[in-house]
Amino acid sequence: MRQRDLKLFRKLLDQRKTEILNEAERAVGSMNNGTDEAFADPTDRATLESDRNFLLRMRDRERKLLGKIEEAYARIEDGSYGRCEECGGEIGTERLRARPVTTLCISCKSAQEARERQT
Repeated sequence: MRQRDLKLFRKLLDQRKTEILNEAERAVGSMNNGTDEAFADPTDRATLESDRNFLLRMRDRERKLLGKIEEAYARIEDGSYGRCEECGGEIGTERLRARPVTTLCISCKSAQEARERQT
């Protein structure tokens, strides 16, 4: 992969990482803002708990994505970025732009999803 392309993908990864970290900071701030009043209405309390659970699930997904971003940085450094882990072929730049942390080309990803649907 060309150095210019690698710089572009590193920039995309940096931007996504910054977005995730900023959002996590806001989420922690909103969870610690001290508005845990005792709700008289159980429905209000259930809504608050449901919203918090959703937020925590989102943060967990973003935590996993941060790990994938770090792995993508390592692949850029070792020269394997943009190569499919399964077939060794080149991953298209459009696919990498859409999902810069991907490790599979579109053909291998489609085959993987088909296998998952069968099980």
